Amino acid sequence: MALIHPTALVAAGARLADDVEIGPYTIIGEHVEIGAGTTVGAHAVITGHTKIGAHNQIFHFVSLGEAPQDKKYAGEPTRLEIGDHNVIREFCTFNTGTVQDRGVTTIGNHNWIMAYVHIAHDCVVGDHTIFANNASLAGHAEVGDWAILGGFTGVHQFCKIGAHVMTGISSVVFKDIPPFVMASGQPAAPHGLNSEGLKRRGFPAEALAALKRAYKILYREGNTLAEARQKLAAEAGQHAEIQQLLDFIARAERGIIR
Repeated sequence: MALIHPTALVAAGARLADDVEIGPYTIIGEHVEIGAGTTVGAHAVITGHTKIGAHNQIFHFVSLGEAPQDKKYAGEPTRLEIGDHNVIREFCTFNTGTVQDRGVTTIGNHNWIMAYVHIAHDCVVGDHTIFANNASLAGHAEVGDWAILGGFTGVHQFCKIGAHVMTGISSVVFKDIPPFVMASGQPAAPHGLNSEGLKRRGFPAEALAALKRAYKILYREGNTLAEARQKLAAEAGQHAEIQQLLDFIARAERGIIR
């Protein structure tokens, strides 16, 4: 049976795995589902149509599954879905989706999300990301696997951040950031390849060399974006990472940082 503190309020319709732990004064809504091994700290509010997977650590004073901060929202049963093995620190706020988009906000697995992070409606966060304190996503934003957002990074609505990206502290993101790139500034601009991060994740030397060439083509040779894409396409067949970069650029509706 779930270990629920006597001061917590858990709605009758909530579905909690047998070993879930709920801290003092926490409120769990009737449409909430929480998977095995997940712990929820004190004074948290988990509401809405929210599904949380297994072995998550949810700290005190978080708000998960509350209505989206969107004037068009009219009470539709949109959702928040959180995967497994995530750490969600104090005062984080994750909202449900809207019917104008996906209808669901999605957080993947093995993410490390520090205090005061806001993830707005319809966002998609992959796996193994790190959000430092006060990083915020506006609605409809996407963050790829292994991305790291520096503290106080602000991401504009509909922006996409590619896999293995790293942003500096207080970066303001108005356009999409391609995979493997380091970015910082207000607005965020490219500042090299995330080489150290890629080495730590086991990227082979030939992949790193190919990505360095790709970064040079994209940002240092003075090519237009169309010219850069044409040159990158010549190498995409030999390196999956280059194809991943090209696929991202093709989806970049807001344009990429330059």
